[in-house]
Amino acid sequence: MEVTAAKLNIDVARANFYPSLEIKAVYGYEAFRSIVVMASPESLAVLLAGEVAVPIFNRSAIIAIHKNADAKRVLIAYEYEQFVINTYLEVTNKIYNIHNLEKQYHLKNDQVNSLMESIELVNQLFASARAEFLKILLTQREALEAKMGLIELKQKQILALVELYRILGGGWQ
Repeated sequence: MEVTAAKLNIDVARANFYPSLEIKAVYGYEAFRSIVVMASPESLAVLLAGEVAVPIFNRSAIIAIHKNADAKRVLIAYEYEQFVINTYLEVTNKIYNIHNLEKQYHLKNDQVNSLMESIELVNQLFASARAEFLKILLTQREALEAKMGLIELKQKQILALVELYRILGGGWQ
């Protein structure tokens, strides 16, 4: 929106370079009598020439206004470009983060499954008197820690998705 407004400001500044013809109603008491205008059309010509000649005499001021509008347009375009680049980088980083968390989740899930199988094996070894009860407890503790890690990874995944949704403009302020 600001970029469009800046472009229109430049168009207005460019238009100031051209002479303009304005129709004005001028009336002054004792300074201007209609009889004099009818008798002397030079007074009308002087007013018309004054309006047409304004861009010639005010050229440096008009150039300054044009340069100022152009500089504002460049600044707004630069700010917009920086905003787009920063947003793109933020979204890309969040997507990679979500992808990496998904990989970690699958690896941790495989670890939990392996530890659950090892619990079954240790129980069988204990039943055949080849393992101590402490070994069962240690294996179960490792499996529990892995499950807690799995839950934490899932929580990080969900929070990363919520953050991505927020960055893309959804949700709350």
